[in-house]
Amino acid sequence: MFTFAGADGLRLHVHEWRPPGEPCGVVQLSHGMGEHGGLYSGFARSLVRHGFAVYANDHRGHGRSMKEGPGHLGEDGWNLLVDDLGRLGERLRARHPGLPLVLIGHSMGSYAVQQLLLERAGLPTGVVLTGTTALDGLLDRLEREPDRIGFYNAAFQPVRTRYDWVSRDEAFIDAFVADPLCAFPLDADGLRDMYAAALRLAEPVSLPSRLALYVMVGECDPLNAGLTLSDLLVRRYRRAGLTDVTYRTYPGARHHLLNEIGSDEITADLAAWISRFTG
Repeated sequence: MFTFAGADGLRLHVHEWRPPGEPCGVVQLSHGMGEHGGLYSGFARSLVRHGFAVYANDHRGHGRSMKEGPGHLGEDGWNLLVDDLGRLGERLRARHPGLPLVLIGHSMGSYAVQQLLLERAGLPTGVVLTGTTALDGLLDRLEREPDRIGFYNAAFQPVRTRYDWVSRDEAFIDAFVADPLCAFPLDADGLRDMYAAALRLAEPVSLPSRLALYVMVGECDPLNAGLTLSDLLVRRYRRAGLTDVTYRTYPGARHHLLNEIGSDEITADLAAWISRFTG
């Protein structure tokens, strides 16, 4: 693990997994809300076996990058969180010159990646969005649902935990709930700023047409309203001029594809897509 400084001087902690020899490519992970980079260690190790170096910073307000408590991003924290991703990506480019850089964002982390593309589209070689959605469409639905956790779990009754909607893998859910660094929301200011970004994300513009995009979601992820919102997201990127867009859906899978039942298949599909940049 190493640290780097955000634009405001906050030290961001970075998890790293590297192969024994020279890597063939670099993967940067952007984790979801109420998580930390270490939650992806199993997935990262599987990519290491394919020869990739993998890095995941704990977002500000998360993991070992907390300053004032879980979910507290600080003033203008959402935009700083997005900038943190760009700063780390630039460091990784400098650390591994000439190697492809693939940026993977899950859930909240995918919204940060979507915003980063509007600001530094030339940074990654390829982008993967998982557990993702058209954020503005999701917010329209949530405005009508006072009990959001109940809304997410509605299709999975009877439920064992508040987080059954996240994954069918009960061992993962139990570990997630028991982890003191998991299962919390952003503070009110952070949520407000993230939601404010939704309108920008709805109109992806000025993206290089050559940017390769891989969108993968579970067919039972409640964030996507029966895939209608992930369908919308993919259409928007294609309308924006991206010509290399891959869209994968997984029957029965819920929100957290990288920690789901059947994740070996999901990881193999993703590794095959990433490997196209290393040939």
